Amino acid sequence: MRILILHSRYLSGDASGENRVVEDECRLLQEGGHDVRLWQPSPTEVQGLGLLRTSANAIWSRTATQHVVHMAKEHRSDVVHIHNLIPTLSPAAIRGLAAEGIPVVVTLHNYRYMCLPATFLRDDRICEDCLGHTPWRGVYHRCYRGSALASGVMATALTLHGKIGTFGKVAKFFAVSSFVREKYIEAGFPPESIAIKSNFAWPAKVREGAGDYFLFVGRLSAEKGVETLVRGWDPALGRLVIVGDGPQGPMLKASASDGVEFRGFVPGEQIPEILRAARALLFPSICYEAQPRIILEAYAVGVPVLASEIGGISELVSDESTGFTVPPDDADEWFRTIGRLRDDALAIKLGSNALRLWHSRFSPKKGLRNLEKAYEAASRMNGR
Repeated sequence: MRILILHSRYLSGDASGENRVVEDECRLLQEGGHDVRLWQPSPTEVQGLGLLRTSANAIWSRTATQHVVHMAKEHRSDVVHIHNLIPTLSPAAIRGLAAEGIPVVVTLHNYRYMCLPATFLRDDRICEDCLGHTPWRGVYHRCYRGSALASGVMATALTLHGKIGTFGKVAKFFAVSSFVREKYIEAGFPPESIAIKSNFAWPAKVREGAGDYFLFVGRLSAEKGVETLVRGWDPALGRLVIVGDGPQGPMLKASASDGVEFRGFVPGEQIPEILRAARALLFPSICYEAQPRIILEAYAVGVPVLASEIGGISELVSDESTGFTVPPDDADEWFRTIGRLRDDALAIKLGSNALRLWHSRFSPKKGLRNLEKAYEAASRMNGR
């Protein structure tokens, strides 16, 4: 098949799981024999008037839409797969492609079309004020990058394209988890328009033994919940290795207990090696995670996961099987469960189960077939 992939790239680069998913799916499809073209523009200005101009493009970018349509026609694309539209592409691209009879599919990695920051998180707490409503509450709270003007523009984009039926021109939405799908249905999206398509992780050398340290990999920001671990860590539990960077980095380093080691940002290709030496991956997020890529990568090397019982995480982590889930705000339960994982036999058993789950659900072979079936179904819907 000929597939055009579109993605408004996040400025966080390789630190963005979504950016990495896009690039990995391109590689997966190419290795599977498909003709793939990728366009992933990045916003260049995200402060002051530049932020406002960038946000305005989110409403209706004629230039981007014309370019997308030209690319699809020149490439003779059988299907166009969109990941992130906002802010550089705009939903207008969907209309332009649909007018040419080119089927469009959209992956729902987050809550972009219902919530201005796409996270359902405000002031470090879950917020569903805009779910199923026009998102003007998000404008009042300046939810998009702390700017009332930019939030207003983003709210206009979502409201306008919702009213004129732009999202109804998508052949199929792919939610990365059942939780994400249910949230979109709550917001009014037709259930039949949304299928579930999981991400995948590449194979890597599998862990031997029970592992050494406990590991956190991710952005050091409030929604990831790592502060609970860092402040309360007991060296008797062993080492806690923190991989990643972010706005909370300096504060976390200053308040860290003994036994906590910070390694900063690590390139994605080095993550499997770090995971392979871990006893367990810790994922203490306090927000509605959709389908964290790092959990799939842990499973691929046979490492169990201890994670917050929130969002789509419960669909990935099975208690007493591939790891444990605990309430995100229960520090005592977090540390009690971490203590359980010091048992070598338990850590090995859970890691073996995690690897089996990766083979059955999240391998590249499974990921490729899921994509091919989704594209074929979308093409049939458009009679192509």
